[in-house]
Amino acid sequence: MRTKISASYVLGFNGESHVLLENAVVVYEDDTIVFVGSGFDWPVDHQEDLGQALLMPGLIDLDALTDIDHLILDSWSGPELSSGYQWSEDYFRNRRGNVFTPEERQQIREYALIQLILHGVTTYMPIASEVHSDWAEPFDELVGMAESSRSLGLRAYLGPAYRSGVNVVLEDGRRSVLFDEERGREGLADAVRFLDYAEELGDPLINGALLPCRIETLEPALMEETAVVSAQRNVPVRLHSLQGLLEREVLMDRHGTTPLELMEKTGLLNDRLLIPHAVYTDRNPAIHGEDRGELERIAQAGASVIHCPLTSMRYGGILDSFASYREAGINIALGTDSFPPDLIRGIDAGVQLAKVLFGCPGAGDVAGYFDAATLGGAAALKRGDLGRLQPGAQADMVAFSLGDIRDGVHDDPLRTLILNGTARQAVMSVVAGRTVMRDGFIAGVDLDAWRQTAQELFDRMRAGYSVRDTERRAPDELFPPVYARLER
Repeated sequence: MRTKISASYVLGFNGESHVLLENAVVVYEDDTIVFVGSGFDWPVDHQEDLGQALLMPGLIDLDALTDIDHLILDSWSGPELSSGYQWSEDYFRNRRGNVFTPEERQQIREYALIQLILHGVTTYMPIASEVHSDWAEPFDELVGMAESSRSLGLRAYLGPAYRSGVNVVLEDGRRSVLFDEERGREGLADAVRFLDYAEELGDPLINGALLPCRIETLEPALMEETAVVSAQRNVPVRLHSLQGLLEREVLMDRHGTTPLELMEKTGLLNDRLLIPHAVYTDRNPAIHGEDRGELERIAQAGASVIHCPLTSMRYGGILDSFASYREAGINIALGTDSFPPDLIRGIDAGVQLAKVLFGCPGAGDVAGYFDAATLGGAAALKRGDLGRLQPGAQADMVAFSLGDIRDGVHDDPLRTLILNGTARQAVMSVVAGRTVMRDGFIAGVDLDAWRQTAQELFDRMRAGYSVRDTERRAPDELFPPVYARLER
C-alpha cells in the first residue's frame, strides 16, 4: 500500500543531516519510505494533508518510563524525607513484597506505552522502578509487555531488568547497597531467556536488549557475564551509571574503582553500551571539575550516552556539557526517564540549561538536540534505517500540529515547537507504516478508562512507600502537599 502524507514542514534527510522542507510530502510503501520532497505525482492508495504541522522522524526514547509516575512524589524533598523513598534494611532482610499483582503490572506497562504513543515516541527502550517489586523484573512481565507493545504498534528494545543488590537505608540511617547475588544470577538467566523469546518471535518491532539496573547494584561477575552475552548475541546493553555521588562512593568502597573503570574492567565499555545520564564524569564540579580523559575514553569505546535533560533538571542535575560531550565525539541519544515522556519538553530543558551553563544564548544547540532524539538514538541502536526521513528508511514518523493560535508565530518550526509547544501536539504517529495514533486517538484504546485505572494504581503505589520506610511514616508525611489541605 502506497501512502502520501503532506505537511507545511517536513524534516527530511539529505544523507548527511536533517534538512527542512516546506510544503513537502513523505511517501511510503508498506513499512518503507520511497520519497521525501515535493512534486510527487504518481498514484497512491491513501493520502493525508496535515496542514500547519511539522512532520519529522519518530522520536527515539532510550530511557522511556514504562511505569506510573513517581517523580511527582520524590523530586521535591530534602534528605530527611527522601530517605523514606528507599527500602529500609528491615524491609530488605525480612519483608520484601510486591505492591502490585502481575496483572496490575501489565496494566501499568500498557498505560505507559499509551503515553509514549501520545507523546510522539515511535521507538523505545523501557525503564521502570523496581522499588515496588520484591526484586526486579521477571521474564513473564516482559513477555506481557512485548505483547502489549506489538498490539499498539510501537518499536521496542526490551529485556527484564536485573540486579544483584538494592539501594537501602541502613538501621543507622546511612545509605548503602545490600546484595542477594542469587537473585542477580536468576535475573540474567531471565534476560537471556527473553533474548531467545524475542528472536523466536520474529517480529521486527520486538528486539532483545540487556537492561541491568544501576551499576552500584551489580556485582562485577554479573557485569562480566552481561558483557559476554552481549558480545555473543550482538545486543545492546543499557547500564545506568555515572549518575550520582553515592554510586561512585559505593563502588570506590566496595571495589576500589570508579564507575568508568569498572565498566572497562568488566568488558562492558564498548560500542554496544548505552549509558543513561553520564552526568558525573571527571569534569563535573562535584568530582574533579576538570577533564581528565573520561569523555575521550567513552568516545573511543564507541559507547553512547542517553541524555535525560528534563529529568536531570527536576532532580537538580545538569550535563556539563552537551556541547563538550559532542565535541569529544560521543554519540548522544535522548531519554525521558520519567513522566511525561515528552522529548520536546526535554529538548527545551536541555537547550535552555546549556544557555545558563555557558552564559550565552548561542550555546542552545537546537539542531544537536533534535539530532540526539532521532539520529543519535538510531546510532546507539545501530539502526541506519531509523531516525531519518529518506528513501529506504523505515516509515517511522510523527507530526506535531503548529496550527493553534497558542503556538504563536512561525519563523523556524523547530524553535516554535520547543519554545511554545510540547509533545502533546502530536497529531499523527506512524511506526513501520502503521498509523498508531491520529488526532490524539489510538484505535481500540479508551483513554478515559485508562486515566481512572492509572490513578487507582498510583494511589496504591503511593501508599506502599510507608511499608518500606525505616520510620513507617504515612504517605501524607512523606509527600507533603504544596499547601496544607483543609479537611472537608
